[in-house]
Amino acid sequence: MAKTIQNLNSIYTIFITIFLFFFFFFLTLANAEAHRFSKPLSPSKHGLKREKLSHLHFYFHDILSGRNPTAVRVAEAPTTNTSLTAFGAVVVMDDPLTVGPELGSKLVGKAQGIYASASQSELGLLMAFNFVFVEGKYNGSTLSVLGRNSVLSEVREMPIVGGSGLFRFARGYAHASTHQVDFKTGDAIVEYNVYVFHY
Repeated sequence: MAKTIQNLNSIYTIFITIFLFFFFFFLTLANAEAHRFSKPLSPSKHGLKREKLSHLHFYFHDILSGRNPTAVRVAEAPTTNTSLTAFGAVVVMDDPLTVGPELGSKLVGKAQGIYASASQSELGLLMAFNFVFVEGKYNGSTLSVLGRNSVLSEVREMPIVGGSGLFRFARGYAHASTHQVDFKTGDAIVEYNVYVFHY
């Protein structure tokens, strides 16, 4: 009888040990799952349907002169004014985007951000800005541009690195072509063709 009780106690101890092992093992797993850094998601559960490609066309008005400039120099290096390329100049912009090349044509958005003269050997700008749209179905949506603008090239290509609103998960590129420039004032009108994948 004592041997049977002893066997039952041994089985009970083994059972409790195994139970506790698995209990703490699964508890640790559940805790690790709750504190995970990342997890895969289903695109359809987040409203992402089929990706499409859109072409946007507008004119960018960079106005440095006059009483109401849309682009202002906010910083420069000690040598900027003696540099042939204005190397070191930093400009903040809130430039109108219009349907046609005339400033009075329909406003579709603004180009808001900065550009800096980043080349000592040519007119090369670092561009970091958003196209902020105010017209039609894209009203309130943005596209983000980050890239190099070799100003004197006939066509410049800059990457679209993201967006918001209807342009969430956007990617693509923007082609910029100078439509008109006044070398005395620095004012310019630039034609943009933007090709962007988005949902």
